[in-house]
Amino acid sequence: MRVLSSCITLCFIALIPLTQGAANGEQDRQSDRDMGFLQEDLDSAFTQMDHAFTQEDELSLEEVYYLGRAVAANILEYYTPYRQNPALTDYLNQICGALILNSSEPVVFNGYHVLILDSPEINAFGTSGGHILVTLGLVEAADSEDALAAVIAHEIAHIHLRHGVELIQNMRLTEDLSASGDRASGIAARGASPEARRNLFAGQVREMVNAMVVNGYAQAQEFEADSRALEILAAAGYEPAGLIEVLQVLKTKQGTHPGGFNKTHPTPVLRIANVEQTLGRYSVPDTRSFRLPRYIQHTQ
Repeated sequence: MRVLSSCITLCFIALIPLTQGAANGEQDRQSDRDMGFLQEDLDSAFTQMDHAFTQEDELSLEEVYYLGRAVAANILEYYTPYRQNPALTDYLNQICGALILNSSEPVVFNGYHVLILDSPEINAFGTSGGHILVTLGLVEAADSEDALAAVIAHEIAHIHLRHGVELIQNMRLTEDLSASGDRASGIAARGASPEARRNLFAGQVREMVNAMVVNGYAQAQEFEADSRALEILAAAGYEPAGLIEVLQVLKTKQGTHPGGFNKTHPTPVLRIANVEQTLGRYSVPDTRSFRLPRYIQHTQ
């Protein structure tokens, strides 16, 4: 277990944190860079989206990223980024880094980035572009680093399992999308402005956002993501039972936090039952006490 612990420590050192004393303007610019929403890249993004929506073969890592970035940008129309404590956002990114570097699929086109959403709602989202968005309400509900890691691992699992990409592939099968794809090709060929492309793809991207924010993934996909999350947690040396821990918290807080996970995920009771079926496969030495001071430092 010392090897795993050392790996996690090295992951933390390798990631460069936001400077505590940075000015608010610089923090905002850094956050924009981290999330990949650079204004000068918009035209390139929409060009890639033209191709992604109209081609029939498998999407490349770059195309998957651009689609995920569009989804993340639209989710940010529902939520405001949390800016008050940059060190907390950095802490979640460090946890994410430890999980990713020890996972079986550490590569996405532009890396993984965690952003906290300034909302008391209990919810989290993971886009195909590697963007992991976690509400402040969920961060505050999790009462250990392992529980926070479980939340992030679940979203990483959705990305690894390509659940967002499956939505796109299913959308391609519909007549509306096919027709929209034809129009997209025509507009792209005429050199339409980024604004025109933005309007064209708004409907398709909105469907993906609705699947995450309003309707949620299918129950089978959520169960699959929970099972993969156990694997990701164990590989990084986290306690897989941290997922049970956070689900128990969600179960307790369901009544006082309407919306969020309540409407987009299966009930915590069902998820706990699913997790318990495979939890016994993973045996990780209990090192949670070593992470407790770090958790307290960043969350209290």
